[in-house]
Amino acid sequence: MAFFLLLSLALCSLASPLLKRQAPAGVPQYVLDYAPIVYLYSGEKYLPSDIGAQLTNTHPDLNFTAITDGPKPLTLDNLNELNNVNGANDGANIYLTSNENVATNPAYLNGVLPDSKGSTSPAVSCAVIVVDRGSNSVDAFFMYFYAFNYGGSYVDYVIGDHVGDWEHNMVRFQNGVPQAVWYSQHSNGEAFTYNATEKYNNGVRPISYSANGTHANYAITGKHDHTIPDVNLPDGLIVDYTDKGPLWDPTLSAYYYTYDEGTERFAAYNDSTPVNWLYFLGAWGDEQYPTSNPDQDCPIPDITELCKYVSGPTGPITKDLNRTEVCPDNGIPCIIRPVLTP
Repeated sequence: MAFFLLLSLALCSLASPLLKRQAPAGVPQYVLDYAPIVYLYSGEKYLPSDIGAQLTNTHPDLNFTAITDGPKPLTLDNLNELNNVNGANDGANIYLTSNENVATNPAYLNGVLPDSKGSTSPAVSCAVIVVDRGSNSVDAFFMYFYAFNYGGSYVDYVIGDHVGDWEHNMVRFQNGVPQAVWYSQHSNGEAFTYNATEKYNNGVRPISYSANGTHANYAITGKHDHTIPDVNLPDGLIVDYTDKGPLWDPTLSAYYYTYDEGTERFAAYNDSTPVNWLYFLGAWGDEQYPTSNPDQDCPIPDITELCKYVSGPTGPITKDLNRTEVCPDNGIPCIIRPVLTP
């Protein structure tokens, strides 16, 4: 009887991905229990990527010139030292620039397809950052990394491609109970009450839908127009698409940290996890190519945001980890929606 019980449990485990999650000791269990899971777009070409591998496939540039006095080799343990390079402006002027011509679509940009259990292992493609806000309030950030962002094709022009892409969900807890979920989208995003969100397999984990190419996070499938910033419509000129493509459980291959709002310091939950990379203030991709670059295409040269290639993004430290509201503290009213909308 015991044999058949074990066999039954094993078969259930194989047939039911996303049920077994491992994390270092000390990570609050509720952070794992209510961690979002992600449906990638069915036609996604640029999948979740290994955070550390981005450093082996890029080199640091300052003013389009390779830095020669930085740390070598560049690793997640010393990436923050680039902040101190002469002329770096505390790192803000540094760009991790692709070693290969991006226009040739080098293989590393494609990322890793999650396996049948939803894992990208051995690629570590997520950073989970737990922020204790006091008064039994905790924010858990789930930072998702992709090696490339495809901006999309609009009126025969490709706009907004860039090397490196950081997106995230954040779940706010009170006394260990989830209250609301933030979905990052381009320059801002949307917040919903936890109860409003769709749950995986009718359980407790909220679902996040990653848009085709851009990886913006949405709470529902379908079309999402973002022509007008912070105005989400079901259709329009500049549209993201989401559906139930490959299933990704970012917690299965992630680094786990705490962040102290007072000291602005990160700490890993175990000694083997690299920490210093989180302090890097530069960009995780190329600087926007000038119009003189033959690969660049700017249909309206005076509007740089509409060029084919734009600058890569900054990392988790710049995602307003010490925010007051569920939304970033960026001056835009924080609306926590009680029902699902585009």
